[in-house]
Amino acid sequence: MSDLISASDPSTGDVKSNFDPARIAEVKAWLVSQFDAAGKDVPEFEYTPRSVAHLHALATISQAKTQAAGIVAADLRQKAAEYRSQAARIREILENVGLAQESLSPNAVTSAQVLANVANLLNIRDTEMTSFLVAMGDISLRKTGVEEKRAKVQKESKVLLEYTRKALARLTYLKRTLTQLDDEVASCEAQTLHWKTNLAIMDSKERQYLQQHSNYKALLNRVGYTPEISHGVLIEMAEHRKELEKNTKPILDTLRSYQDLPPDKALAALAIEDKRRQYAAAEKYLEEVLQSAFTTTE
Repeated sequence: MSDLISASDPSTGDVKSNFDPARIAEVKAWLVSQFDAAGKDVPEFEYTPRSVAHLHALATISQAKTQAAGIVAADLRQKAAEYRSQAARIREILENVGLAQESLSPNAVTSAQVLANVANLLNIRDTEMTSFLVAMGDISLRKTGVEEKRAKVQKESKVLLEYTRKALARLTYLKRTLTQLDDEVASCEAQTLHWKTNLAIMDSKERQYLQQHSNYKALLNRVGYTPEISHGVLIEMAEHRKELEKNTKPILDTLRSYQDLPPDKALAALAIEDKRRQYAAAEKYLEEVLQSAFTTTE
């Protein structure tokens, strides 16, 4: 109806043609006929181009449907008359052969009615045995198909039921896990806060250690430290130093003993020169040992 009204909207057509007096008269006559059929009077309203267009469209469709309904009704009445005449003819034939309903026993009438009901149920037009057998076979096939579909649906229902049970079990497990996690949130938050505090302290310590490392590195650069001077090298040098001190101690003791002798310039000069050579030899030996130690480390 809304499509019809929109199709007959005067905004899309000619307003003057919609407000034609002949069209208004048709609309009024249709309204009177419809309200008279309902036993009521036509209400008062203003006839505008839009309302006339809508009502004229409704009247056109109503008249077309009424005409179509009249044609269908006439056809049905004609078929009913044909069925009545055919029934009268069949009744006359049955009376002539002595098979009228009045002459039959109640059991025969009941059997005939049952036979007719079965024929109507099986949707067959005659009472031949073959027709009944074909109809029964068709029903059996449909019954088998329905049973197969029913078995399939039951199997699918069992599978879905099993899936539903598993889903419910998983849902219960997830709910229990969620509850457990909610209970552990407080402790986890406290632990996280503790970790954050420790992380801040460790970050501060890291900056402090990096600064100390930088300071120590600068200090080592100032004192002339090189990576070749390792702890092992220093230990080895200390041992060589002790050995040199052990070797030079008798010489120093001898020199000190010479201080107690009466001064003799020539002998003193020879003794000092000898000790100088021994001391120079000891220093040269120490340098060679240190150089060999550095070379071995590299």
